[in-house]
Order: sequence, then structure tokens, then C-alpha cells
Amino acid sequence: MKLDFVGDLVKAIIVLFIIVDPFGNIPIFMGLTEAIPENQRKKLYNTATLVGVILLLVFAFTGQYILTIFNLSIYSFEVAGGILLLIVSIRILISGSKHDSDESPETLGAVPIAIPLLVGPGAITTTIFNLQTYGILITIISVIVVLALTWVILRFINKIYRVLGKTGSLVIARVMALLISAIAIQYILTGVTHFVV
Repeated sequence: MKLDFVGDLVKAIIVLFIIVDPFGNIPIFMGLTEAIPENQRKKLYNTATLVGVILLLVFAFTGQYILTIFNLSIYSFEVAGGILLLIVSIRILISGSKHDSDESPETLGAVPIAIPLLVGPGAITTTIFNLQTYGILITIISVIVVLALTWVILRFINKIYRVLGKTGSLVIARVMALLISAIAIQYILTGVTHFVV
């Protein structure tokens, strides 16, 4: 039983971490915050991470109610979420970014770093899917662990960027995009299979 719990928790953490993709977003984070003093940048990342945790936990607690209110099944949500994830992965593979470049730098903090960079449609979909698949406890722990890891990465973003370089960061972003596309296809297949069978 404990092994099942640990195995499910590891799977939930890995999938959510791949979707949140803090390593792949390093060039975007650097570009958005390069003109901000380091002490303000740390506060900004603290705020972004906290907002991300709160948003994903809200979806963890209310995900089932949201599905019920709109009379949706997790399988239809899987298909829709899978399509969204596929679009996100294609955008990363083609342009190297999953957000539009014309967003105002004045709106940093919660937007766009927390939303949509950390908590986008993919992360929300994955959180609701984890809730339905693994239960509330694993979902909550996975959200906290992934956002804690993301916070650590953000705190050391300058050092990580120097080690990886622009090319390394872009390569990681595209590898993550391939993994995201595979997860997206799996979501779509699982959802469609339920309606076909």
C-alpha cells in the first residue's frame, strides 16, 4: 500500500513538474526580470510561487465541483486538456515560448509569471486529473513539492542560467515540449477510449 502511494506520488510530481516546466521557462523568466533589482526579483518570485501554490490548491479542492457544475466528466476534460497541452507543446517547439511576447513587464508578480507561465491550462488540467486519479492527498503534496522545487530554481535562476546558457535552456525547453506532447496524446487517447469503449 505504501509502495503504491509513493509510486503514485512520484508519478503525479513528475507529470506536474514537466508541465510547469521551470527549467524550460528560465530564458523567459530572465528576459522578463532582467531590468529588476535582485532584491525585488526575489520578492517577485516569492509572490509568483505563492500565487501558483494557492491557485493549484484551489483547483485541487474545487476541481470536482467545477466538473459537476458544468456537467463534465474527467474524460471530456482529459480530451480538452490534452488538446490544450498539445497546442502548448507545439508552440514551444516552434517558437521556444508558450506565451505571447507582448505582455507588459509592469504586470509581472502574479501575471505573467504565476499565470500563465507557472500555472497555465496545462498545470490546471494536470492538477484536476491528478485529483481524479490519485486523490486529494497526493494532489496537494505534488502541488506543494513541484512549486517548492520551482521556488528553489527561481532563487538560483542566475546561476542556473549561467551553467545552462541560452542554448542549453532552449534545448531543455524543447525536450520538455516533447514530453508534454506525449502526455497530451496520452490524455486524449485515455479520454477518447472511455467514450469509444
